[in-house]
Amino acid sequence: MNALAQLGMVSELPSNNQASSVTVPSDDDRKDYFVEKDGEKFAGTHLLVDLWDATNLDDPEKIDRTLCEAAVAAGATILHSHFHHFTPNGGVSGVVVLAESHISIHTWPERSFAAVDIFMCGACDPHLAIPVMQRLFQAQAVEVDEQRRGRVTR
Repeated sequence: MNALAQLGMVSELPSNNQASSVTVPSDDDRKDYFVEKDGEKFAGTHLLVDLWDATNLDDPEKIDRTLCEAAVAAGATILHSHFHHFTPNGGVSGVVVLAESHISIHTWPERSFAAVDIFMCGACDPHLAIPVMQRLFQAQAVEVDEQRRGRVTR
């Protein structure tokens, strides 16, 4: 049994997105999911979001629902989510795996802090996820660092 299965991290309902019966298109037929914006072409937008003086940081079910809602608001396709609740401090770590990449979170309720990582490619707008998360976490300060990943320079 692999390590993820032992931890209960293997999805009960595997996605059919990578089924072996699917015919792989030729290079000429493949869709390009890179983003073109402001004269640049790149793989996707990566946001590092720090939430300070935040609340509701110790409930994995609420966090799961909120991050899934945030993914949909950003235009993403949810493939799977998994969250873990730590004791004794009640922190939560989790990820929503998207067809367009992921949203992950790590919370420190004892510090009223959460670190969120949002990476999305294609037509998604990861910035639209932030107000959805803010409704749950009610952070007094939100710091966002944005990176364009995979910039095409040639």
